[in-house]
Amino acid sequence: MGYRSLDISKTYFITGSAGFIGFYLSKKLLEKGCRVIGIDNINNYYDVNLKYARLEKLRSFEKFTFIKGDIADKDMIISIFKEHRPHIVVNLAAQAGVRYSIENPDVYIGSNIVGFFNILEACRHNPVEHLIYASSSSVYGSNKKVPFEESDFVDHPVSLYAATKKSNELMAYTYSHLYKIPATGLRFFTVYGPMGRPDMAYFGFTNRYFAGEPIKIFNNGDFEHDLYRDFTYIDDIIEGIERLLGSPPVETVPHKVFNIGNNNPEKLMTFIEILEKALSKALGRKVVFSKVFEPMKPGDVSATYASTDKLHKAVGFKPSTSIEEGLQSFADWYVEYYGAK
Repeated sequence: MGYRSLDISKTYFITGSAGFIGFYLSKKLLEKGCRVIGIDNINNYYDVNLKYARLEKLRSFEKFTFIKGDIADKDMIISIFKEHRPHIVVNLAAQAGVRYSIENPDVYIGSNIVGFFNILEACRHNPVEHLIYASSSSVYGSNKKVPFEESDFVDHPVSLYAATKKSNELMAYTYSHLYKIPATGLRFFTVYGPMGRPDMAYFGFTNRYFAGEPIKIFNNGDFEHDLYRDFTYIDDIIEGIERLLGSPPVETVPHKVFNIGNNNPEKLMTFIEILEKALSKALGRKVVFSKVFEPMKPGDVSATYASTDKLHKAVGFKPSTSIEEGLQSFADWYVEYYGAK
């Protein structure tokens, strides 16, 4: 699969455009001169001010149209497709979070299942050149073989969130097969960076530090068998998506799934040390988190580790941001954005 540059004559419909990945992708496309239609329901799963701050940056672009709405509203989605005729759709709207899916399952079915079904139906009745949608590394469940490969068995999700993402892949495959919709699923591996999601561990650790609270680490205090995470910097993720957008799938293989990760897992404790150093540098004084160790939470997995060979072969994707660089960018942004002292 060759990699071409983006076609700026196309209209891109991005769901979840006030979200972390949706914002950065919209910004990148707009900077290139593309027309972007964005939708987001701005739910209060985390601080809405951050979502509005992201949107504010997008509104300065002439070719950006924002619609506040929910992808679970089928009539609205169909009318958006009819009015704007998107060539390419990137579905990033989803209820995120593994642990929250245990507390509040209803919203996952509404957004991740019904919402995605509505997008597929809209693509069926208003044919598009390419549908890219967010899956997740959580589909691998508690698989022991690492690195995770796209051909691995993924029939044992350990959270409802993971089950909805696996369902998305099956739904996309079926629609792709029946209605010839070129579709690509992306299994994201722990995406982080400035303006990221406050429910993610690195952001929560930083919030707790400035609130004078200890951070909770769910690894039983077992340093020998620490949790491993494949942390992927936001710019690398956007680069990978952009390459895929410039490489429509071949008609004979209308549905594909790719891992998009760092292929270089870090121990959670190492990640925390690097975050402490990054905050120390951003503040100009030594930062040490107060730590409390607790058992692993239901739905959590001990390791996420992506094989990215398939995506590299397809579009030459190779992440290039080190964890030190990435966390420094986050720390510098956090200190400035929140006026942290």
